[in-house]
Formats: sequence, C-alpha cells, structure tokens
Amino acid sequence: MEETLTKRKLLAAISHGSILLSATLVSWAVPLVVYLVTDDVIAKDHAKEALNFHINIAFWGFIFGILTGVLIGWAFLAGLGLVTIIFPIFALLSVFNDPDKVYRYPLIYRLL
Repeated sequence: MEETLTKRKLLAAISHGSILLSATLVSWAVPLVVYLVTDDVIAKDHAKEALNFHINIAFWGFIFGILTGVLIGWAFLAGLGLVTIIFPIFALLSVFNDPDKVYRYPLIYRLL
C-alpha cells in the first residue's frame, strides 16, 4: 500500500511539475507519457489535469502574444508567466499533502 502511494505521489508530482521545466515539447511529453503508461486511475487524472493546464497555457500565451504585438498584452503576458509558476507550485503542494485527491487547476478549460 505504501509503495502504491509513493508511486502515485511521484507520478502526480512529475506530471504537475513538468510545466516548470520549460515551454518545450519535453514538458508536454512528461504528463502524456504518465497518462499513457500508468494504470493508476488517480495518477492518470493528475496527468490529464496537467495536460489540460499545458493546453490552456499554450492557448492563452498565443492570444496574449498576439495582443502584445498591438501593445496591449504585456500585462496579460506577465500575469500568464506568474500563473505558469504559481499554479503548478500549488498543485505540487496539494499532491504532497494528499496524493489521493486530484488537484484541479482553477480558471482553465478542461478539454481532455
């Protein structure tokens, strides 16, 4: 039982923490691999939520990048940068506190 809990906590932490790596495909691949490889339902839910967060950050980064081109998106882009750092930290704290409860990012669209 303890081994399953440790594995679940590790997989969930890797999924949520991958956004802190970079905005490359590697950070997208980590939760995708966890989602496809693991058979633990809760770890899959954590990976799915992390993938949804990645998709939302990419979408809003694209939109705010276009708005930055017309000089009204700088504040939004800075706010998105803070959200990209702060929300995954909250997710990691939640995972380490209670790995059986799936962390749900606020203010995102859940596509998966």
